[in-house]
Amino acid sequence: MELKGIHHVSAITARAGDNFDFYTKTLGLRLIKKTVNQDDISVYHLFYGDEVGNPGTELTFFEIPNAGKVHEGNNSISELSLRVANDAALNFWKKRFEEEGVWHGEISKRYTRHVLPFKDFEGQRFALVSDENNQGVAGGNPWKKSPIPVEFAILGLGPVSLTVPNIEPTEKVLVEIMGFRKVGRYPSEGAGQAEIIVYETGEGGTGAEVHVATRNDLPPERLGRGGVHHVAFRVDNEEEMKQWIARISENRIPNSGFVDRYYFRSLYFREPNGILFELATDGPGFATDEELEHLGESLALPPFLESKREQIEAKLKPLNTKIN
Repeated sequence: MELKGIHHVSAITARAGDNFDFYTKTLGLRLIKKTVNQDDISVYHLFYGDEVGNPGTELTFFEIPNAGKVHEGNNSISELSLRVANDAALNFWKKRFEEEGVWHGEISKRYTRHVLPFKDFEGQRFALVSDENNQGVAGGNPWKKSPIPVEFAILGLGPVSLTVPNIEPTEKVLVEIMGFRKVGRYPSEGAGQAEIIVYETGEGGTGAEVHVATRNDLPPERLGRGGVHHVAFRVDNEEEMKQWIARISENRIPNSGFVDRYYFRSLYFREPNGILFELATDGPGFATDEELEHLGESLALPPFLESKREQIEAKLKPLNTKIN
């Protein structure tokens, strides 16, 4: 068994309407699924991605309307990244962010590639990462109706950054149980950090890395809007998922057991520093209940929630309603 890379990441927004505008209009991602949080059907769960929502391109948000702002700290997924084709694309995005009033840092070298840090309207921390020298997991396929020129489009998820007070137990789970390989390190950019350690899985490269920083000077993060709920890693199929469930259980790690998310099958567990990991199958995919050309256009509900559609729709605000 080998995990294939990053499957998706799930973050928190307090304003679904503004979230929709930012990620589809400013970043040019496609809304591939408009559904609800299966654990709280009163709020949206929005999925963005490439043209069909391929595994490794899915950026998702739970809407929690009254969520306070995240208090950044330890035991956290501290930064997400999004892939672009090359270094030239970073220059395009820097200019676009300046025109759109999006906070951003400077283009710099991080590990083996150039990056451009930025934040969304709620302070969600990102970096755009150049795939110019990538030789690992391939990126996705840009959506042809995106407002962003195809040569500069976002191609999927890049490395996920974790911040922990003690790297040893996290490394043990990543390497000894999940099969990641320790492949490199690079200097941290902030005060108080040790070197950042890089782990990869599957074919490696931009779409298959976890970067871990050790910080002993921070309190635990308090999750809220602008924070990341969990990261999911790719499992090839349902049969392999059952083997992963057995492996995680054999190592006495508390876990969710098999969870059917309809668009994929999942397993959830926390690594020793409390960060929530998910394993998710590549299929069945997002065209299960909608035609590819109409993904995300209407509220999609899994069969077990369809009987509650009227009740669910009555509580949701339309995404084209701006929330100020």
